[in-house]
Amino acid sequence: MRLKKAYPAALAIALAFAGVGATVVLAPGASAAVACAPAWTSSAVYVKDNQASQSGHNYTAKWWTQNESPATHSGQWDVWIDNGTCGGTTPPTTPPTTGPTTPPPGGTKMVAAPYLYPGWGNPPAPSTVMNATGVKAFTIAFVLANGCNPVWDGEGGLTGGSHESTINAIKAAGGSVVPSIGGWQGNKLGPNCSSPEALAGAYQKVINAFGLKAIDIDIENYDEFENYTVADRIVGALKIIKQNNPSVKTILTFGTTTSGPNANGVRLINQTKALGANVDVFTIMPFDFGGGADMYASTVGASEGLKNQLKSTFGWSDAQAYSHMGISGMNGLSDQQELTTPATWTRIRDYAKNNNLARFTFWAINRDRGCPGGGVVSDCSGIAQSDWEFTRITAGF
Repeated sequence: MRLKKAYPAALAIALAFAGVGATVVLAPGASAAVACAPAWTSSAVYVKDNQASQSGHNYTAKWWTQNESPATHSGQWDVWIDNGTCGGTTPPTTPPTTGPTTPPPGGTKMVAAPYLYPGWGNPPAPSTVMNATGVKAFTIAFVLANGCNPVWDGEGGLTGGSHESTINAIKAAGGSVVPSIGGWQGNKLGPNCSSPEALAGAYQKVINAFGLKAIDIDIENYDEFENYTVADRIVGALKIIKQNNPSVKTILTFGTTTSGPNANGVRLINQTKALGANVDVFTIMPFDFGGGADMYASTVGASEGLKNQLKSTFGWSDAQAYSHMGISGMNGLSDQQELTTPATWTRIRDYAKNNNLARFTFWAINRDRGCPGGGVVSDCSGIAQSDWEFTRITAGF
């Protein structure tokens, strides 16, 4: 499905970040040990450290939540902390209709971060692209596995190679990075780590090594996306990562049909809800799906399908759903010869920008050079374009 490397590693897609504010219940703490906080309501949005009461108990939220009853979601790994019984004077139970707004998870828009793959496809110097386009962030591909240990491209380690030197160069130029973990092929962490805890430990090593503010899990193919045991392991690991690193944004990236997630994607989204993973952004890859001649219409159709699924799963509004969504396209010719021109990519960017999507990215900067008639190759787009044209458009997100 993805443009393949000549040596065994991975190749895929994905990332960026946006958000829409939502009115939340900022409940004051109880004035006395036995006073009850405002009563919990299913329609209200609560964020970390907000309090609510239900059935004579006070509860404190660990992270963003809506429509998750404290009485049934206060276990060790659940969203609510049970603070014990309460009683006496109870503050008003009606949530405020106006007041401070706090975005749901994913609500802080990330700058556009197109993919850069060190060691493949004649990768450009990051400073060259940054100076030419104004882009400030990159998605770095791909973290694979040596056993349950994270390694770049399945070779060497996390440090000391071209990936680390690329990341250091980006940071030195004032930019930031997000690692893409997984991809279409290669030896991946999901199948190799035996439990959510072990997998979370591997993800944590990547976070710690580079002081990350976000991680992208590119879940694809039969070994992860279509393997429900592994998919649930990934979701469980992301739950642990979010609990241990509340400020780190978690992203799931996966394929799509022209009308939205397929059955595997729908199940994945539903499992993030069922397991309480608190994933920040769901990113679709709208290409290599037989999109035909109109890639704008196909991408919008896929995105609207994702929006509707998020609304169905989480009970979100349109704005909330968009604020948890990302698009990861492919510039020029896709593996299936679908054509995305700079003009089409500009329209797709404007759709993402106007709807306040959370993430916007493409595969890949390595291919962001013109070569009309060049086909689907690693170092150019296969179409006529100026150097870094898709990156420049993406930076405008």
